[in-house]
Amino acid sequence: MDAITGGGPAGAGSANNIGLSRRKGQNTSTAVMQRRVEAHDSLDDFPTPPWATRALCEHLIEEWFALSGSTCREPAANRGHMVAPLSEYFASVEGSDVHDYGAGFPQRDFLFPGPLEPADWTITNPPFRLAEQFIERALATSRIGVAMIVRAAFLEGVGRFDRLFATHQPAAVLQFSERVVMHKGKLSPKGSTATAYCWIVWHPSTIGKVARPSSRLNWIPPCRKRLERASDYPVEVAA
Repeated sequence: MDAITGGGPAGAGSANNIGLSRRKGQNTSTAVMQRRVEAHDSLDDFPTPPWATRALCEHLIEEWFALSGSTCREPAANRGHMVAPLSEYFASVEGSDVHDYGAGFPQRDFLFPGPLEPADWTITNPPFRLAEQFIERALATSRIGVAMIVRAAFLEGVGRFDRLFATHQPAAVLQFSERVVMHKGKLSPKGSTATAYCWIVWHPSTIGKVARPSSRLNWIPPCRKRLERASDYPVEVAA
């Protein structure tokens, strides 16, 4: 919303008051302002709606790959809301998380140094503070591809460009045309958000090569109604 701030001495006081009142009444929640503010040690618990994962898989199948014979790793599995739809497309999905959310996944720190058996794909919603580290680790331990769902604002920033995108150029950025609503600590079919999300996809085999394809910007067309299932949501919120 544009605030009226006044353009000169005449009437400036009243105009500034209008602008002040508008700013005071402005919704400055973290969702509306397209940012999330989490404590340093936060688990960043924002489950991904399953339809958003299906949208990625269908795009990958349509554009590039047959996924049915491939393996996939989901290293921030949370309560399994991404593992479940991934299992509809991949031959096997290995889920794990640094925290035990009670879903039965191995409790493992994806960034902990040490050997990690490569998977064909690594697909996840990384903790925001550790997204760059997750991408680096995924690229080093994936044979075919890496896909991360992040805020669209993740594409911005000189520092991130220097550290990540200048040397690890994505194969594609897949921008959602619909808003993907993520609630803290729960998965729910209801709600709204002003935060825009996209999938970023890498092919590890092209990383570090002098000649590599330019990144493609694609839009994911409206698909929530087609890809959403009532069974995606816990019983207490599905009703």
